[in-house]
Amino acid sequence: MDLQLRGRRALVTGGSRGIGLAVARALAAEGVDVVIAARDPDRLEAAAAGLRAASVRRIIPVEIDTGDDASVRAAVAATVDALGGIDILVNNAAQPGSQAPPAKLVNTTDEDFFADLNVKVLGYLRCARAVAPFMIEQGWGRIINVSGLAARQTGNTVGSVRNVSVAALTKNLADELGRHGINVTVVHPGITRTERTPGMIDAQARRLGLSQSEVETRMSSRVAIGRMVDSAEVADVIAFLASPRSVAITGDAIVVGGGALGPIHY
Repeated sequence: MDLQLRGRRALVTGGSRGIGLAVARALAAEGVDVVIAARDPDRLEAAAAGLRAASVRRIIPVEIDTGDDASVRAAVAATVDALGGIDILVNNAAQPGSQAPPAKLVNTTDEDFFADLNVKVLGYLRCARAVAPFMIEQGWGRIINVSGLAARQTGNTVGSVRNVSVAALTKNLADELGRHGINVTVVHPGITRTERTPGMIDAQARRLGLSQSEVETRMSSRVAIGRMVDSAEVADVIAFLASPRSVAITGDAIVVGGGALGPIHY
């Protein structure tokens, strides 16, 4: 299937590693010029160099702090200046997940709560707000918000609140922007294999007194396909949602976790 993406222009936040980097790679492979945006300039430059080595498309690193509105507006302006416009926004920047268990109620501080929401929920809003005028003017756009399965599971209060909030933000944006040719969707990854996975497994193994293979088996046992989904497989779904082919999907959540066992969602 031709995703009809050649020549499109994308901004991927949190694009220097993990799912964001995989998304940038998938979009570039489909003929998209990509700005990858993140906070660490050294990691950004290294990621951009790797992407350029595998693609003939324009790959441009831009620093961004989605917790700061001025930084977001500057990054979007830099994207439009470099690419001549913007067709696709992939909101993926968030506080890195901890390798330790989520904080319990007594240890959940106001500061940690608001910091998490500022970067992810408000950060996604800031980015969407900054790109929307360009998409409205051209009458087409795609905004994909990367959230997570904590939206549908207990055990991480802050994670659940922020991810449910992203889903609510997505539906509101979709309803408002749909008449302008802009589709907005939210993607919920589950446990996803990225470059950080070995360190996470090692930390859990040491904490639980298990081998790394035992930890990975436990993680995989919660997934219908019997293994962790790879970041490239999440990126494949996002690339489709970023394309004109996805016009029938907007405002809804797409789960890309390999099938969480148990609950029924409808």
